[in-house]
Amino acid sequence: MHKERMMHTAMNKRNYQKELEAKISFHAGRGEVPSLLLHSCCAPCSSYVLEYLSQYFHITVLYYNPNIYPEEEYHHRVLEQQRFIGQFPMKYPVSFIEGTYDTKRFYQMAAGMERLPEGGARCMACYELRLREAAEYAKRLGLSYFTTTLSISPMKDAQKLNEIGERLAKEYGVAYLHSDFKKKNGYLRSVQISKEYGMYRQDYCGCIFSMNQKSVNPLESIQTYEEREER
Repeated sequence: MHKERMMHTAMNKRNYQKELEAKISFHAGRGEVPSLLLHSCCAPCSSYVLEYLSQYFHITVLYYNPNIYPEEEYHHRVLEQQRFIGQFPMKYPVSFIEGTYDTKRFYQMAAGMERLPEGGARCMACYELRLREAAEYAKRLGLSYFTTTLSISPMKDAQKLNEIGERLAKEYGVAYLHSDFKKKNGYLRSVQISKEYGMYRQDYCGCIFSMNQKSVNPLESIQTYEEREER
């Protein structure tokens, strides 16, 4: 019975990469280049995403990450994001917006969840905090879609990220672009681009809590993710 349930779940699992490809094909078939608000968690994660999506969208990168600690680290990551956008050749120009570095908002959100492990409720709330800002910017600027680079990480749950995005899309009336950027070797490609451009690659997600739990190697997690997808 348990095995049958697992098979049923696997058969009904959504393939967000295929949904993204279908959306790209739809607009390309109509000769359209839609606009996209892309929330970026960091320059390395955005590298493959920008290489991929800038062929099909007019992109505005929103760097909104009030979770990052310490402040010096935040500014380092912002500059690296701007440097990459300025240097990487893209079919359509990419614009950049730096959000407010409002750490108070993040710590208020995390209150009571400080001791939870990475990947738990605190992280889900943090994803929503940042995706909500992306949805607000997309609506304010009148853009076609919003999405985030976060799903490229093998340590981030694409299903939960997309569920948050879908819910916010209904709330704000702005379309969410489904994604699972770790598919098609997206994470490994981001590592390759980062090396080619001499990019700073941090060894923790960003917040003080992840800094204290930075023992997991994303490259090792890739194998676990791929094994799970094959089942």
